Amino acid sequence: MRTIAARFGRELRCHRSLLGARVTHGMSIQQAVQALRSDERRALMQWFTRIGPFWDDCRQHTPDDYIECSGDVVTDTAVGEAAWCCLHSMDIRLVSMVPSRWGSTPIMAQWFWSATGRDRVAITNYWACQPLEVDLSAAPMPIGSWQRLRDVAVARYVSLTFGPEAFDPLEGHPFVVGAAHRLLFLLSVLDRLKRSFHPGGERTAEGHAIFQDFFTGRAGDGGRGALFSDSSDREKTDFRSELTFPHPLRPSEALFCPFHGKVQTPQLRIHFSAPIRADAPLCVVYVGPKITKR
Repeated sequence: MRTIAARFGRELRCHRSLLGARVTHGMSIQQAVQALRSDERRALMQWFTRIGPFWDDCRQHTPDDYIECSGDVVTDTAVGEAAWCCLHSMDIRLVSMVPSRWGSTPIMAQWFWSATGRDRVAITNYWACQPLEVDLSAAPMPIGSWQRLRDVAVARYVSLTFGPEAFDPLEGHPFVVGAAHRLLFLLSVLDRLKRSFHPGGERTAEGHAIFQDFFTGRAGDGGRGALFSDSSDREKTDFRSELTFPHPLRPSEALFCPFHGKVQTPQLRIHFSAPIRADAPLCVVYVGPKITKR
């Protein structure tokens, strides 16, 4: 299944601690692979320890997220990661081993984003080669360029108003697939927040939860703060010209957009109009390298 995924431009990711997982009550994966042929054992050990890729290196959900599956807490597991990603418009699927409790599809999970709010999600799961190959052969090829990122973002996030040159700053920079998916995730958060208003203009409960999670640091970037923030007063002064963009709908007008979403590796930013309101377009005017570098 790993080979099939690679053939269609996909990656099968495992967790760095997979070798310590239990196959039975008394045997770990590391112990179990000793029964394989030496070439099989070597290939698996290299994959699990060095080659990866590892989903925990680019994990999206945090230990503070509460995610359940069939009554069990699955935070910090692949199921929890897949559930969180699927709920945030990222096409993530699961590959499972048999025999196990995971021989069914879809796998249903719940993300509790507040004391009373929850979202359910169905995660596609594979445990045999043929269904995986059939589905991937019919699926769109994954994003492989900044131009493809732009096309997907504009088509997918219809609640956002993109400037015609918003993605131009990415041109000439090496394409990084992990950063591309992170940018899509940030755009998905903005899209969800723009749609989270009551007819009267007040923010919904989901909108409040999104704002708390991603604009205040509660679900920040690995402890480094909120994923969306305002520029500092000094940056607003020193980089005022660089942070001013043509209005996507009224090019003769200028928009000062110091609010931004952050990708850390490499350092990329999404600048957008703020505050986000029900009665005004949410304009995305810049997607590219960090502007306020000193």
